[in-house]
Amino acid sequence: MRLKRNGSYTLHRKSKTKPNGKKPATEEKKLYLESEYTKARVSDFNLKELVTLPREIDLNEWLASNTTTFFNLINLQYSTISEFCTGETCQAMTACNTQYYWYDERGKKTKCTAPQYVDFVMSLVQKLVTDEDIFPTKYGKEFPNSFESLVKKICKYLFHVLAHIYWVHFKETVALDLQGHLNTLYAHFIVFIREFNLVDPKETSIMDDLTEVLFSNSSSAQNHVKER
Repeated sequence: MRLKRNGSYTLHRKSKTKPNGKKPATEEKKLYLESEYTKARVSDFNLKELVTLPREIDLNEWLASNTTTFFNLINLQYSTISEFCTGETCQAMTACNTQYYWYDERGKKTKCTAPQYVDFVMSLVQKLVTDEDIFPTKYGKEFPNSFESLVKKICKYLFHVLAHIYWVHFKETVALDLQGHLNTLYAHFIVFIREFNLVDPKETSIMDDLTEVLFSNSSSAQNHVKER
């Protein structure tokens, strides 16, 4: 069965607001772990049910549909704080004590600012999910042999974006009263990538404390994690 996927993508747009030029200090207390924020949700969903592969759906089609959806949602979430993520405030793409470097098609390692890194991520993912040879939408069109590896690559990059938002821009997220949206999106994404083993646990370990807290507040998510 071919699932209908949205073919239009709105990339993050930078606000014309001028940055204050100050680099945010590392939040030692991890604001996003405070109970008043970890309890925030858009709604209580059974995340396990949301990501479980339906019997009548092809695995690759399910991965394509969900990956495309997460791309759009994470891109939208980043756009809400993009005016605060500038070359001056975020001179490197970081999360915790981890710094991410971009690798081009030739494997060349490049240090870049956070907004540059996110732009590379979103541009690459948009190119992939709109390529009919990789993410086919027409009935009878086959997925390439490399499809699963590409989905894993996309999910790893999208996780980097989420981690950066939590580590560097959570204060702005709270100021916009969007922590509930961010928590719901993060928890949903983590359950999805764990369900299909799409991202190495070592890659996501920097956010394990948040994952544990969020899932402890959600019985369905917590039970799912215990199964792993």
